[in-house]
Amino acid sequence: MAEHETSFKASVDRMFDRAAATLDLPPGLGDQIKANNNVYMVQFFVKFRDGYRLFRGWRAVHSEHRLPVKGGIRFAPSVNQDDVEALAALMSYKCAIVDVPFGGSKGGLCIDPRDYNEFELERITRRFAQELIKKGYIHPALNVPAPDMGTGAREMAWIVDTYRNLHPDDINAIACVTGKPESQGGIKGRVEATGRGVQYGIQEFFRHPEDVKKAGLKGGLAGKTAVVQGLGNVGYHAAKFLQEEDDVKIVGIIERDGALVSETGIIIESVSQYIREHGGVKGYPDALYVEDGKRVLEAECDILIPAALEGQITLENAPRIKAKLIAEAANGPVTFEADDYLREHGKIIIPDAYLNAGGVTVSYFEWIKNLSHIRFGRLDRRHEAHKGEQVIEAIEEMVGKPVPEHIRTKLTYGSNELDLVRSGLEDTMRVSYQKISEVYNSRDKVSDLRTAAFVIAIEKIAMAYQEMGL
Repeated sequence: MAEHETSFKASVDRMFDRAAATLDLPPGLGDQIKANNNVYMVQFFVKFRDGYRLFRGWRAVHSEHRLPVKGGIRFAPSVNQDDVEALAALMSYKCAIVDVPFGGSKGGLCIDPRDYNEFELERITRRFAQELIKKGYIHPALNVPAPDMGTGAREMAWIVDTYRNLHPDDINAIACVTGKPESQGGIKGRVEATGRGVQYGIQEFFRHPEDVKKAGLKGGLAGKTAVVQGLGNVGYHAAKFLQEEDDVKIVGIIERDGALVSETGIIIESVSQYIREHGGVKGYPDALYVEDGKRVLEAECDILIPAALEGQITLENAPRIKAKLIAEAANGPVTFEADDYLREHGKIIIPDAYLNAGGVTVSYFEWIKNLSHIRFGRLDRRHEAHKGEQVIEAIEEMVGKPVPEHIRTKLTYGSNELDLVRSGLEDTMRVSYQKISEVYNSRDKVSDLRTAAFVIAIEKIAMAYQEMGL
């Protein structure tokens, strides 16, 4: 990021200010919504064979207008307090935009997980969890973490076990984190959730011809070209689903060690397998390798999907971005200054505060499942199937001949947990985008989708504060 550009936290705050300026808020309320409520910084030691090592971590709570607050725990060497606060704020806005009844929080540990084996990482994770649990920063009713960069279902299983050991009498202990393995109370579809949400969000954008036209695009999603930055969990699933289910041609993939480009398209599953075997994309045989991977952000394509780190599109490279639509699968991939430049030059950005909300949406479903102590579909799946059989019997009696087997199979299928999770996620992403598009196209002061999304978030949080009398 260029020195004269604002930081990630400042970018989020300035985007907030731009949206708040279009609203008539009571004096001081905007400042209250924007401010982080509290931040807990912890330092702890872990003993290894070669001695003691010191670790530093944070857990920020942005807004408690809804409880519990929600947000991932990130393990990365770049973690710092400002970024954790920025991510916590985005979580508040994100939850409000997609009508998930949580406040915003975020956690981070300054560590490179690749430097430790599994045994060492488990000890570190459990010690960090203990420190947060003691202060109420992990609790099913107060603060519910989830996976983020550098963490996954394994780390969430360690955290929930640590919580249960400290609170053996809490019947809802398993709900203290989401993103757990299915055997530990997780939910089907959580691993793919953020990437799946990106797919649903982009699909919904292309159902709005007026928005598509403003981006300088025509027609539907099928056949569009895309460049994806970051083939981690989010980027991989988003690209895979868009390619396999929507006929999007992936013409560029950007990774840590460089990028791949191909006008004829790149098979995501093939590249993902190559990365698992070789640790990077260099040497992949079926596409052109570009050593300066970040330069491929500037490649010709219809859709650019930054799904890696924040601050990837800056004022320095924004003038060379050729994609007509930027779909922010990562948190904060576009700086405030670059956002201003791109808006002024006709680029349409589907904002992160909406587009990557699939993870927290399905985390909400998992939390509800944990509190209800029953999996989705258990009570009504067979009931659905039996209703379908009754419909088939009625049809056969009326027409006097059997229903074809392929129709019988569809009508007698009872929705399982994954079906219901995907259905709920798709509905959430579709309805949320429709509201954003409505604000974008109906309010004179709102000139872009990001401002529209922030306006929706601010109005909902402001209403909550006012109704509580705060």
